[in-house]
Parts: sequence; structure tokens; C-alpha cells
Amino acid sequence: MLDDSLLDDPDRLAAADTGGLLRAAASAGAQVRSTVESAAEAGLDAFGGERPRALVLLTRPGAGTTAARLLAAMLGPSCPVPVVLSDAAPSWVGALDAVVAHTDDPGDAVLAESVDLAARRGCRVLLTAPGEGPVAAAAAGQAVLLAPRVSSPPGLTFSRAFAGGLLAVTALGLLRTDLAALADELDREAERNYVAHESLVNPAKALAFRLAERTPLLWGLDPVATAVAGHAADALAGFAGVVADAVGYPRAMSRPVLHRSAVRSGSGEDLFADPEETPAGRPRVLLLAVRRGAAAEAARAAAADTLPGADVVAVPEEVTGDEALCAAVLASRFDTAALYLGLATGALGGPGVLSAVVD
Repeated sequence: MLDDSLLDDPDRLAAADTGGLLRAAASAGAQVRSTVESAAEAGLDAFGGERPRALVLLTRPGAGTTAARLLAAMLGPSCPVPVVLSDAAPSWVGALDAVVAHTDDPGDAVLAESVDLAARRGCRVLLTAPGEGPVAAAAAGQAVLLAPRVSSPPGLTFSRAFAGGLLAVTALGLLRTDLAALADELDREAERNYVAHESLVNPAKALAFRLAERTPLLWGLDPVATAVAGHAADALAGFAGVVADAVGYPRAMSRPVLHRSAVRSGSGEDLFADPEETPAGRPRVLLLAVRRGAAAEAARAAAADTLPGADVVAVPEEVTGDEALCAAVLASRFDTAALYLGLATGALGGPGVLSAVVD
């Protein structure tokens, strides 16, 4: 049950957040900057150069998976080299390939073996991972290792993983983004979601209210937004114990029963229903949008016509930047919203809560 008064009471929120997770979530911009600094010192130039035969993005548990999927969505079918998503380094990797990975687990045996295999085959390897342990040992002298300088719990390292991937694809000449601008906008997003700001002006708190006691249907209106939806579903499960559906809108349209339920839940009758009489767990559709332009606006309008009660979750127009920046901001907003929801429902907190140490 949601304690709605807690979200607008900073003192109670701080008391409930015994692990300092809200502060850790606000460090997303700092994570990006520290990763860029680590790359400058780790010799990122050695990773760049000619385009690889294939780019292999390893999807290790945690932020590594959602960051890899987001990178793949941004590169898209027009990428000049094949992009391969894999849990482990494929057996065919060779000296012409590049491998990128992220982990929060210094003892990830599969990743350690993958790094060792790729390096022995002559691959260029870049990973964001702790500076000690089997993974770091496998990378020593053979890979560009970007160790964290801003400590955060495993569930809140997406910005670091994403920044590492963006540095890799930029060095390979596959994509270009302004990581300094991205970090600055993440700082502004943290300010918008600051714990002392009331829910009327705090987008993460407002999002938490909308998701409370409902089953979120996170449907992306473009491939990049769909990848962000996958990250949002992970955050909601990890911090609020909420199970969410996260797919692209075209796929959602192909599932008639769920789509019909979503249409009913967003009907005029539902919009004016008494909240006290609304059964918990009813669907709530959130249409996520990252891309801008005429085609994106047309897709948004068509989906909104079908689902008039759906919320469109997108970066405000006043936020300027490329797809990477907009995607990072939305991912950060869902991280913070999941934390607010978990704290307000009591799902997060008490013994066993994740803790964070932010430098």
C-alpha cells in the first residue's frame, strides 16, 4: 500500500532511505564524468582506430545488459559493422573484432573467461568493472579497464555502463555524443527529482504516483525508447518489487488480449473511476518516447489515439541533446521513480536494503 504522504515529506523519506540510495541515484552525472576521466588515463586511444569486423556487446547480469541493448538500439540497422549481443564472448571472435562489457561483480567468472579469450585472440576489449578481482586480473595488460571512481550499489550503475559503451563506440567511429553535455543534463535531472521537491514539480515522484498499485505496461514508441523501457522494468523490479511489461508498441499491438485490457484501463470510464474502488494491479500504459521529429510525433499521435488514457513519458522539449542524452535522462528518471515507489510502499528499506557509498 502506497504511503502517499511520505513522498512529500523529505525528513521521512531520508529516514526510510537507510541505504542512501536516492543520493546514489543522483550521482549519475558524476558516474559519467568519472568514467570519461578513467578512459583518458587508461589509454582509450588503443581501443580506437579502424572499424572492427564486428562489435560484440556482452550482456552480463545487471546494468551491463540494459546498457548493451540501448547501445545496440542506438546503432541500429544502419550501423556499418554487425553488432552482436551475447552473454559470453562468441567462439569466433578474432583480432578484427571489438568487445565491450560492463559488470558490477568482480568475480564474474563468465566475463573473466570471455575477456581472457577475446584478448588472447587479439580483440580490442573495453570494460567497466571493479579494479580488483578475477575480471580485473583477466583484463590486466590486455584490455582497457575503466574502474569506478564513484561507488554506487549494483542497481544504480547504468550511467557508468552506458558511458563506457558510448566511449567505446565513439572511439571506433560508430557513434558520436557529447558526454560532457550528457553528464550536465543528468545533474539537472537529479535536481528536478530532488527529494525536497514536491510531487507536483518532481517528475520522478509524479511517475511513482502514477505507477502505484498498478501493473505498468512500458511500451516504447521507438527502438531506443523500448531499450529504456527494459531498463525501467529492471529498476521497478529491483527497487519496488513491481513487475512490468516492457516491449515496443508494435509488439504490444500484436497481443490482442493485453492490448484490449490496456485500452479499457485507459478509457474515459476508467479515468473518472473512484480510485478507492479501482482494483489494484490494473494495467497502466506508459508510452516511452526518445526520438524526436515528424516520424516520431506521428507514431506518438497514433498510439495516443488508440490509448487515450496512456501517459507519454518523454524528455521535455526544453531539454536539448541527442538520443544518448535523452535516453540517459529517462533511464535516470525511472531509477529514481522506482526508489521513491519502493520507499513509499515499504518494499525498499529495513534489514537487507542495498547500501551505497558515494565519493
